[in-house]
Amino acid sequence: MVEMTFHAELMFLPMLTVVALTVVAFVRLAYMRVRTIRSRAMPLTYYVAFQGGTEPEPVTVAARHYANLFEAPVVFYAACLSAIALQAATPAIYYAAWAYALCRIAQSAIHLTYNNVRHRAYAFFVGWIALATLWALIAALVLAKIS
Repeated sequence: MVEMTFHAELMFLPMLTVVALTVVAFVRLAYMRVRTIRSRAMPLTYYVAFQGGTEPEPVTVAARHYANLFEAPVVFYAACLSAIALQAATPAIYYAAWAYALCRIAQSAIHLTYNNVRHRAYAFFVGWIALATLWALIAALVLAKIS
């Protein structure tokens, strides 16, 4: 039987993908806010404390989307880094990480284009299943090592 070695460094790739998604969301939000200020739809002073009006809906959606990328993905990053640090990275864990990253991309694409809440919720739910699976796989492997 040939033993296969999994390279834990591969766990960096799905993390890098979600980081890239976050950068794209930031650039998009910044562009939209600058465009909104230049068109005089919002005064620059609004952005001092985010008071004195409401951003146009597309800008609000982009801002909420960007903020979302600092919520559940933090748990994802912690899982991936834990898998690497605890030497628990396996192909199954790697695929669960990619499943989460791909669900985040799908959710982002839906949120920032046609924004169908049902479709977005489906991507969100499947992403959480992938994230829970990721943590369960890591926990099972680590607990098996320490018992």
